[in-house]
Amino acid sequence: MKTRKIGELTVSAVGMGCMAFSHGYGQIPPETYSVEAIQNAYRHGCTFFDTAEIYSPNLSGTGHNERIVGKALRDVRQGVVLATKLFLDRSEVRRAGSVYDAVRRHLEASMEWLQTDMVDLYYLHRTGGVSVEEVAEAMGLLIEDGLIRGWGLSQVDVGVIERAQRVTPLTAIQNIYSMVERDVEKAVIPYCLEHEIGMVPFSPIASGLLSGKITTETNFERNNDVRNWVPQLSKANIAGNQPIIDLLKQYADKKQATPAQISLVWMLHKYPNVVPIPGSKNKERIIENLDASLVELTDEEFCSLEAALNQCKVYGHRGFTR
Repeated sequence: MKTRKIGELTVSAVGMGCMAFSHGYGQIPPETYSVEAIQNAYRHGCTFFDTAEIYSPNLSGTGHNERIVGKALRDVRQGVVLATKLFLDRSEVRRAGSVYDAVRRHLEASMEWLQTDMVDLYYLHRTGGVSVEEVAEAMGLLIEDGLIRGWGLSQVDVGVIERAQRVTPLTAIQNIYSMVERDVEKAVIPYCLEHEIGMVPFSPIASGLLSGKITTETNFERNNDVRNWVPQLSKANIAGNQPIIDLLKQYADKKQATPAQISLVWMLHKYPNVVPIPGSKNKERIIENLDASLVELTDEEFCSLEAALNQCKVYGHRGFTR
């Protein structure tokens, strides 16, 4: 599989979001299946795996997903890049005594669950009551401690990124980005390109919409399935977005690929600092997504696809500023 750079980290051009094994897409699979799916992805060439402390069934605890990822990758730890995320609030900082101490406690718990003595990429999951400058300072100290190699922010705009960047240079930004969620193209990606910061899109296939497998007849599980509130996935918006799906199918047929792969290779072709992390709990879909890096668009094909996409209206919008 092709590789890319996220800051100083070398990763597979397509990574793997592991959340679905613990949360967000209905009933979770057995742990043995999840571990095998992650190991299959590694054997297929994936070296970039994303998790978070909070990923657990119904977000009811911490460490569930990190334990699965740690178990799956402990024997190949030196060959992979592990990314995880923490939440932080001001009351916790007061109890810990400092932002650094609070962040380090989270990190040490994650390292135990991940069965590692170092995390490659450590994100603040969402900005909250703690200033981003204080978090950036703590992350810089953790880099000096040798406990993390780089750090990042999630769901943030340029103003927040700039404030953090002035304290401790960022490795990556993880924002929502897909053909139907393109807000980051306005300022975030240009800023990241200028400052050599990686862009790690989550939900790059729009929770399955861009795979072409979701229709107005699709019923999502009622319990713990985020697709029930994804804006593009209401029945009316699925119908409204059908021209985008038809466009993807057209290019997929031409390239002997799948619509999901075309949606991923579109962003890979467009930006050299983008490494998408599609998430799935299905072994076959995971491999399909990873193989998007093998699909080639010529410059002419990309420009034609981009022009056609720009003519399509998007129905439903989530955004990254809330």
